[in-house]
Amino acid sequence: MITPVRAGLPARRLLTLLVALVAGLLLAACGSAGGGTTTQPGGPAVDGAASLAPAQPTTDLPTMTVSQLPPEGVETLRLIDSDGPFPYSKDGVTFQNREGILPKQKSGFYQEYTVETPGSDDRGARRIVTGKDGSRFYTDDHYDSFREVVSGEGS
Repeated sequence: MITPVRAGLPARRLLTLLVALVAGLLLAACGSAGGGTTTQPGGPAVDGAASLAPAQPTTDLPTMTVSQLPPEGVETLRLIDSDGPFPYSKDGVTFQNREGILPKQKSGFYQEYTVETPGSDDRGARRIVTGKDGSRFYTDDHYDSFREVVSGEGS
């Protein structure tokens, strides 16, 4: 007859640490995709980020800093800041907010701009939407979700 080996204290600690690690990773993943304001650690600092987006969020949407945008998103913010020229004729048109994800505003409050997608032969799904109050929003799934862009300076 084979006697089962009883897990000793070190094995239990290892299992407990493993379970805690997995739980922590799951919570972090859920927090970055869920509602509420979430700001993740940013990428490298972006020169002039304070002029590209407000320091504080204007909504309760999840947030991201300018440095967390893809490089093409930072370039789009720079073009918006300097009033163009924009690469697409639809850049700067009124965003209607038909999805209702952004706060309700009068028509003409929001404008949309293309964030180029490398390798795409069309405008792709990435956009920056701006509000007349200076707010900035990023979507990488063609308006299915948004994150509010903040400068990351002074927040």
